[in-house]
Amino acid sequence: MAKGNSNWISFLRQYGPIPRNDNMYDETIQRIIKKKKVTPIKIEMIYLNQLLQNFSSESPVSVILTGTAGDGKTYYCREVWKKLGGSEEQWAKNNRINELLLNGKRIIFIKDLSELSSDDKEELILMADSIAGLENKIVFLIAANDGQLLDSWKSIRQTYNVIIARKLIEDLLINGKRQKEGQNLWLYNLSHTNSAHLFPKVINEVLHNPGWEECRNCSFSTGEQICPIIENKRRLESDNSLIVKRLTDLLTLCEVNELHLPLRQLLLLIANMLLGHPGVKDRLLKCSDIPKIIEKDKVHLASIYRNIFGENLQDRKRDTIDVFNMINKFGIGSETNGIIDNILIYGEDDEKYKELYEKLVITDTIYGADKKFISEKKAYLEGENLDKNKFLDLLKSQRQRLFFVIPPAIEEELMIWRLTTFQFAGEFLKEVYRPLHEEKRVNSQYISRMVKGLNRTTTGLLVEDKDRLILSTSGNHSQAKISRILEEFISVKPNRGEYVKLELDKENSKVYLAVGFSNDLPPVRLHLQLVRYEFISRVAEGALPGSFSRECYEDILAYKSKLLKRLEERRKTEDDADENISALKLLKVNEKGLVEHKSLEVF
Repeated sequence: MAKGNSNWISFLRQYGPIPRNDNMYDETIQRIIKKKKVTPIKIEMIYLNQLLQNFSSESPVSVILTGTAGDGKTYYCREVWKKLGGSEEQWAKNNRINELLLNGKRIIFIKDLSELSSDDKEELILMADSIAGLENKIVFLIAANDGQLLDSWKSIRQTYNVIIARKLIEDLLINGKRQKEGQNLWLYNLSHTNSAHLFPKVINEVLHNPGWEECRNCSFSTGEQICPIIENKRRLESDNSLIVKRLTDLLTLCEVNELHLPLRQLLLLIANMLLGHPGVKDRLLKCSDIPKIIEKDKVHLASIYRNIFGENLQDRKRDTIDVFNMINKFGIGSETNGIIDNILIYGEDDEKYKELYEKLVITDTIYGADKKFISEKKAYLEGENLDKNKFLDLLKSQRQRLFFVIPPAIEEELMIWRLTTFQFAGEFLKEVYRPLHEEKRVNSQYISRMVKGLNRTTTGLLVEDKDRLILSTSGNHSQAKISRILEEFISVKPNRGEYVKLELDKENSKVYLAVGFSNDLPPVRLHLQLVRYEFISRVAEGALPGSFSRECYEDILAYKSKLLKRLEERRKTEDDADENISALKLLKVNEKGLVEHKSLEVF
């Protein structure tokens, strides 16, 4: 097969970052599938049955599918159309509006709201009447990018029902709701689909596509001179692939930070992982490229570990692609880790690291201990390398590789998350985020560290207190850098309605730091995404509050203001203020780093 081109590889290549990637669009994918005679990549459609039940019922409601470009909105529309009896030929005509008659009702399909002309958009007035219940024989299924949805409703004639429908859609978008009682509309925001949950399923579909059978007859599918496409596939499909696991971890952290990746970007990532190479056309391999890169000894440049980060692409191209922008925010490869660097650089000769060097580097003769890395390392150590950047680039690639190959049993010992910008990211996933999702308690040591970090940030003092939250001011400004006047201590352990805990909001799957003041008042919550968790943890470990993230520092001070406001509300309910005498409590840090206070009476 190396002499020609596999139809499957050619098809998969279209999903990658090439100048014209037709497979990115549902409107053309069916035509390409028929032309190349390949089995399409089937993606789980979690809402399909709900949509079919709705439109098949006696009292269907209109549906809007929204989200970012590439979330699968058109794909959903086409599948619903087909399942309800619509013909593929009619859909393939690419009409802006299609209609089906089902159970005496008209179902109007609009597969891209942005493509409608001004006249066509008048259909939305009819939809507004349907939502209001005035047109009970007509319902709609509309796909629209979230940025264009409200604009389309604003650009049509503003009837009473249009205004009501537009306000309803806006409320559903802002509040993240799917429906409002009494209104004949469902809104599915596909951007809320978790890319970390979807990714392993998409990987599985790609790896088990029948198209790979074409590769069995390739002369480079086995032996010493192996095709890097086959090698990359093998590394992905191995049992409990660490590549899939750790990539899923990174995507989970992106979701935690409210960075969503649509399906289109996941497919682009997978295609690039398998086919990426900087030395071929479009920087994506074809079957006919394989003999050339083997002959030139350039197989190592097709490393799946480099391709994950888009290293096969030019910087300008990589910077325009969302998935690589997000993954590269973790700084993997650029961040250093002393232990791992010692293994890579000195492991061959240092008995302390030799066993790990042989296990993690020497055993991988394709992407690990390749000739280029060994020779450049030797030149670097002997001072013969005039261009040290060559070796440093190879070292970066090896750090990237090790992040995805170091076994779980020694990942804490080798501190693999020190290879990222977020040193506490692994801990956040393992000890906080996932236990909360599994309805387990978070170990108190992590809550204590959060309290310690908050105390240091809000007081501006190097305190060690971790069993109580310190609320203090400077006397006239709650956001002053140094706050020495004590307002209150809040107990970490539950005590008469007081508490500090980490909790999960099941409705939006977000983690919050919650501080309770009394049984009669709601807690004050801080959304604890990865960056804030990292910030508070680093401050607790000794970093200056403004050194890691100025934005996080200001967020915590704003949170402090909310805590002080809630404290004032509690005081009013308890009516414990003395109108004649008040005591100022000045904070002092003792030799153990714990806060003490001295009271000054003010008449």
